[in-house]
Amino acid sequence: MTVLVTGGGGFLGKALVARLIQEGEAVRSFARSHYPDVEALGATGIQGDLSNYADVANAVKGCKAVFHVAAKAGVWGSYDSFFQPNVVGTRNVIKACNEHDVPKLIYTSTPSVVFDNADIANGNERLPYPQKFSTHYAKTKSIAEKAVLKANTQTFNTVALRPHLIWGPGDTQLAPRIIDRARAGRLVKIGHDPKLVDATYIDNVVDAHVLAWQALAPNAACAGQPYFISNDEPIAVFDMINGILQAAGEPPLTRTVSVNTAYAIATIMEAVGKLVRLKSEPPLTKFVVKNLSTAHWFDISAAKRDLGYHPQVSMETGLARLADSLK
Repeated sequence: MTVLVTGGGGFLGKALVARLIQEGEAVRSFARSHYPDVEALGATGIQGDLSNYADVANAVKGCKAVFHVAAKAGVWGSYDSFFQPNVVGTRNVIKACNEHDVPKLIYTSTPSVVFDNADIANGNERLPYPQKFSTHYAKTKSIAEKAVLKANTQTFNTVALRPHLIWGPGDTQLAPRIIDRARAGRLVKIGHDPKLVDATYIDNVVDAHVLAWQALAPNAACAGQPYFISNDEPIAVFDMINGILQAAGEPPLTRTVSVNTAYAIATIMEAVGKLVRLKSEPPLTKFVVKNLSTAHWFDISAAKRDLGYHPQVSMETGLARLADSLK
């Protein structure tokens, strides 16, 4: 039988597809666009829209497990532009899994579902969902995560993983944006108080997904539960950014602005962006300022205990691999 990966053309999705094929699985990749590079790995590509149930059901039919990785991320856009893929799409995946008797669903969530604009130091899965979310992405992902966990039954086992700041070779978001902004002179340190954050190397995130799939079973400890996933090596946020810049052969950041100054600039940029109906995200947003000036690192004891997850690639090794890939 086949394993389905939604969002198989993305950074995590493609890495997961490659691992599953390497382990001898027949894999389908479901995405909005055609990805020849993913099909070249040996996957069967299926194009469709997550918010269209018929498309999702067609992809899910005949599968023994679904890795639901696809989502709309970011901080810019209308609520509905996030709600359709993240909430409606996830509901469609759950419905299709039940209709076609798929026994396992591994959902890629995010630590953003518990972020309330304050420091999170050594946070664990007992952290509550906030009363108010700072982005449409976080809100819609929380609704979707709740739906996935609630859907767990004796015959349909679900789990949600919350990897933090995924990075590594092949990254199409985090590292390229950091490098491009630094080269354009649009990246500075925010705040004088270095905050610790988690960042998770891509191979470790893939490991966590495979381990969760293997552990899922009726009455398993992980069934119906969320898990934080990280490298288990909290690092000062701008040490991480400078590590990525060093891997790209760029000098470290030296300029610093205060949190209040950065927040004021972000507020103005967002206001202007909305006024002119900017389609792409402004150069600086309030959410980014908050993320760069607050601590967010997590206790992954639960993932170690219930999934057998232990990060295999260290930050140091990961940065060396990133440097090699960028050459």
